[in-house]
Amino acid sequence: MQHFQKEDLEGFSKIYRLNLINSVTGYKSAHLVGTVSAEGTKNLAVFSSVVHLGSDPALIGFILRPTTVPRHTHANMKATGTFTLNAISKTQIEDAHHTSAKYPEDISEFDQTALKSETKKGCDAPYVQGAPIQMGCRFLNEYLIKENNTLLIIGQIEHLYIDSKLLGEDGWVQLDQGEIVSINGLDGYALPKLLDRFEYARPKK
Repeated sequence: MQHFQKEDLEGFSKIYRLNLINSVTGYKSAHLVGTVSAEGTKNLAVFSSVVHLGSDPALIGFILRPTTVPRHTHANMKATGTFTLNAISKTQIEDAHHTSAKYPEDISEFDQTALKSETKKGCDAPYVQGAPIQMGCRFLNEYLIKENNTLLIIGQIEHLYIDSKLLGEDGWVQLDQGEIVSINGLDGYALPKLLDRFEYARPKK
């Protein structure tokens, strides 16, 4: 087993360190975040940092990378107050990954990929047509993480659309039934498979 210390990590090249630290923490959720600018340009960007913050109210969070460069997703959600989260299926991974390319703010990623947008009542931001799970969210707050100048974005789920074949009677969503992918590092896409599901754990008698 290889052992890296803080000095080793700091001495690696930028790309090696980026790949190492982004992949070593394990598989991450994969979402396309949809926003629209005040001028009406639809934006789409892939994110691997979306996390559940609570179910009542239904809150999610995700990390926006260093604020030292313009972030269209951030500007749009601040301007309109809304954004969408769209799960990525197996057939969408190439186009989803391409949304990480740095296009000018007046260019829509929907126009540069085969992904199609759709609008739904109650949310100004675009959804990704065909996504097995779609969430329409309200931007609530942001918190600066001073240690690396990133932002923790807080949103509330106001609209939730789920492919019916994924939804169980108890509200549990079986993601592999929709071939929903996860991300390994920054550019690796994996297709998780459910191994088992257990009852609520209690202390052994």
